[in-house]
Amino acid sequence: MSNTTTMDMGEDLRLREGSAEVSLWWTQVPPMEGERPGVIGRFSAGTEAEASAVLARACTELKARGCTLAVGPMNGNTWRSYRLVTEAGDEPAFLLEPSNPPEWPGWWRAAGFGPLAEYYSSATEDLVTRDARVDGVAARMKAAGVTVRAFRLEEFEAELERIYEVSVVSFQSNYLYTPLPKEAFVAQYRAIRERVRPELVLLAEQAGQPVGYVFAVPDYAQAARGEKVTTVIVKTLAVLPGRQHAGLGAWLLAEVHAAARGLGFTRAIHALMHETNKSRNLSAHYAKTIRRYTLFSKRLG
Repeated sequence: MSNTTTMDMGEDLRLREGSAEVSLWWTQVPPMEGERPGVIGRFSAGTEAEASAVLARACTELKARGCTLAVGPMNGNTWRSYRLVTEAGDEPAFLLEPSNPPEWPGWWRAAGFGPLAEYYSSATEDLVTRDARVDGVAARMKAAGVTVRAFRLEEFEAELERIYEVSVVSFQSNYLYTPLPKEAFVAQYRAIRERVRPELVLLAEQAGQPVGYVFAVPDYAQAARGEKVTTVIVKTLAVLPGRQHAGLGAWLLAEVHAAARGLGFTRAIHALMHETNKSRNLSAHYAKTIRRYTLFSKRLG
């Protein structure tokens, strides 16, 4: 059974083939040099045949709108849910992590999609060891007037606005970056307010202005499994570009590890890092890869 629906949820079109569904975006999508991308997101399917049918229709629809490349799964842009788990390993799912049935990546490949970008999550049980460069970086930063402090939960909205100021500058060079209005950014974090431990969200400031931050949360997925929460998820690490802040990310990561250890946590997961992201290089000093994710694409020739 085929069905086509125009939705009022940000997407341009919603398609169904039996149990399979996708949403399409083409009017507001991440920019790609030399391409006019169309985005396929909100994917779900119960069988390979239905997945193949709905993905084929999605590509036909996007090509008809002038798109040259289909990208997915992505719910419109990288601020929302995107990617498929393609190497799950032995670790259980952690908080805020995308999840999918193990057969889905194979269904996308069978429909003619190939890897566009790879992402990784890493884990470490060593919250004591510091990158040898960190102490020197910390001394240099302090001499330049940079301070690091914990998130002020009583100023929740104002603190998120400070984080936003860093994010919109730091993330501009990220792959498939699209701007996000401040209110939409704040709303995303407002949704997890009850899960925030202020000691695990650290802001770096210079002359009273935010220049970097690290955002970590306890892995409450452990509690949902009836386990003691021993792991923190390092969700986001961002620093303003420029040589004057070189090394600040390493300092922030070391500080959040120390804060987690002081709270009784024994493990950290560095979550969802793009293959070329600087944070992955920082993570390599402490952690080993536990999961791989893939964003797919297909040329609409």
